Amino acid sequence: MAMPLILALVVAALLAALILAVWAGLRGLRRSLTPARLTDAPQRLPGDPVPQTVWLPAPNGSRLHALWLPAGSPAHPAPAAVLMHGWGGNGATLWAAARALHHAGFAVLLPDARNHGHSSASDHSSLPRFAQDLDTALDWVRAQPGVDGQRLCALGHSVGAAAVLLCASRRRDLAAVVSVSAFAHPEQVMRRWLATRHLPYWPLGWAINRWVEHVIGHRFNDIAPMHTIARVACPVWLVHGLQDDVVPLACAQQLMAHAPAGRVHLLAVPGNHEHFDNEPALLAQLVQDMLTAMAPGAAPPSAPATTPQPNPRAGATAQAAPNTPPRTGLATTP
Repeated sequence: MAMPLILALVVAALLAALILAVWAGLRGLRRSLTPARLTDAPQRLPGDPVPQTVWLPAPNGSRLHALWLPAGSPAHPAPAAVLMHGWGGNGATLWAAARALHHAGFAVLLPDARNHGHSSASDHSSLPRFAQDLDTALDWVRAQPGVDGQRLCALGHSVGAAAVLLCASRRRDLAAVVSVSAFAHPEQVMRRWLATRHLPYWPLGWAINRWVEHVIGHRFNDIAPMHTIARVACPVWLVHGLQDDVVPLACAQQLMAHAPAGRVHLLAVPGNHEHFDNEPALLAQLVQDMLTAMAPGAAPPSAPATTPQPNPRAGATAQAAPNTPPRTGLATTP
């Protein structure tokens, strides 16, 4: 009887160790869904506007910290843009884009997503949470005096870009959106994450992905940018670095392949995941294209894009996606 008892105890100990390891692993994975905070202030240049600090009410009694650059007046309302940062960033990381937009007459809001910057903590961060915070920010901006609600735009970077596409797929009050360095599908992101840790996709990686879906409350397929982009009704600019080694250019090409014909413009420019060559010129041209798209009498979003002529101001040559007209820098005429 001693041997079966010892065997049973060994099996029980092994099972307990396995359960403990799984529990510890899931706790560690859960912690990885809450990034370290970046609280840096904007890197303002001489002559830059001074942002106002505002606090937005968010779900479950939380608050979003944001930087606000107002423009316009009730008599002369201005276009407005909300800029959503990427994973581990904060609103200040998009200050260069905010500067370019505000200089062109936009009111600009730079929110910190929950668990980021100075905003409230939450149990986890995810693409749906980013989109929820972006919705909160868009609603707040739309209600501000001096904002033209017919010219409301959104720009996002990385997971913020995916959030922009998710929001735009559900809203019909956006005039234009810009998605910078967006991934095509969360499953692909998770597979790359697993590969960096030398974890096999099957069965461990597959189980981890399903667990993440359970935590965030959404199936990856339902929130994947390659699927949400098809439901966006306004003009979309996809901006992606040719040397991006975090989210490869193939992701942008996948998005383009699933996009409605003539409504989405892929701008593949020299640069990586975080920075592009000659950003001031690129941003200036993109802002001008957005204003052109929102101008009275502009072609509707479903109209085919005209083929632009080379633009010497862009400072870089873009690589067009397959089956799309060639585009130079950020010069895209919808």
